Amino acid sequence: MTKPPSTRLLGRGSWPEAQRIATVLRRETVGGALLLVAALIALIWANSPWAEAYESLRDTRVGPAALNLDLTLGTWAADGLLAIFFFVAGLELKREFVAGDLRDPRRAALPISAAVGGMAVPALFFVLINLGGPDGALRGWAIPSATDIAFALAVLAVISTHLPTALRTFLLTLAVVDDLLAIAVIAVFYTAAVNVPALLLSLLPLALFGFLVQRRIRSWWLLLPLAALTWALMHESGVHATVAGVLLAFTVPVVRSEAAGGPDAGPGLAEHFEHRLRPLSAGFAVPVFAFFSAGVAIGGLSGLGESLGDSIAIGIIVGLVAGKAIGITGATWLVSRFTRAELDEDLGWPDVVGLALLGGMGFTVSLLITELAYGAESESYDHAKVGILAGTLLAAAIAAVILRLRNRRYRAIAAEELVDVDADGIPDVYELPEDIGPPPANWPTVDDEAEHDPDWRGAPPPGRPTRPFADG
Repeated sequence: MTKPPSTRLLGRGSWPEAQRIATVLRRETVGGALLLVAALIALIWANSPWAEAYESLRDTRVGPAALNLDLTLGTWAADGLLAIFFFVAGLELKREFVAGDLRDPRRAALPISAAVGGMAVPALFFVLINLGGPDGALRGWAIPSATDIAFALAVLAVISTHLPTALRTFLLTLAVVDDLLAIAVIAVFYTAAVNVPALLLSLLPLALFGFLVQRRIRSWWLLLPLAALTWALMHESGVHATVAGVLLAFTVPVVRSEAAGGPDAGPGLAEHFEHRLRPLSAGFAVPVFAFFSAGVAIGGLSGLGESLGDSIAIGIIVGLVAGKAIGITGATWLVSRFTRAELDEDLGWPDVVGLALLGGMGFTVSLLITELAYGAESESYDHAKVGILAGTLLAAAIAAVILRLRNRRYRAIAAEELVDVDADGIPDVYELPEDIGPPPANWPTVDDEAEHDPDWRGAPPPGRPTRPFADG
């Protein structure tokens, strides 16, 4: 029998949740690397002698004009491909709250509070800095509020830190809640005019999609046209089309029969769809969007200096770095203060600050909100892009320093999470003491591990058996 998840702040979750999170994070890390490569290619191309070719490609129009869908490739990436991204985020969020550890309100309070704090404080900093800024500058108040999990995981991979499972889980959950709040902000604050008939019509294919998935029908030739029709009508309504992705995800059942069995009734279609679509989202949709959105012509050092001196860019940088750090850390402290819940004994407040700075990498959704706030042809749009890139890189650099300084402790925690005395495939830290059986005969010990790995640190006492476990 596995332990129930800890109610301590940033405590270790359940073993099934740890396995699932490990699988998700592996895929997102690969997606993060592709995201970095795509953004770098776009930035280099947009500042090369062939910049016109990049702009021509981005502005190429495709699609049926009769349906008002003759959109540029850049718009298709922002409105179409990101709908896949938000569909996966919606599946992840629903799963967390229906069948994951966060169905316990006490465990859900921290990531929700941290996400709210991590959005509100950066927005406040941006507004304060741009109160006397250029006309329309305040429309970008939500730009520094987003967190890009793929970018954050790519940074973790580069700095090679042994971030504990609890911190990785918190970061992923925080980013998913952040994505939902971001799409709500887009729907409410960045919708200029609403075509009510089109919006109401979009509910019909949405309802039919929900009816089919609730009956566990997974035929793509039925579901895909309904999803596409929902997206097209949402786009026509004036509400940002990515909202359709979240709404479609929320109709998908997480467990086999929520009414009959609750979270123990078995997996529903959400797990199937997430398994199929997450690689498409992380490996294609988000990198392609980054390629078409990150290409900003800086104009040399003088142009870079001009952009960095603009109040919009300054507001974004301060929001992503200081705002995220203060907002997420402050919200965590408030939860600790008013619920009297303590941080997990293996962690400290520097770990929270490092994690909060990772939340300052607001690339994908920040670029999307920038386009909605300022339009693709404005000078403010270019300044904001420079601010996003600079703020993301600065937050990543500071987070890397803090987390690397804590890496010795993280290695000790990682070693503890590998110990499996009875070799039953479940690490001992996830089991109750009475459920840990005797070790198998001739099982390798920690001393054997240390002999073969000179860097082994923080392991249990010599002679205690250990077994590395598989994430999947």
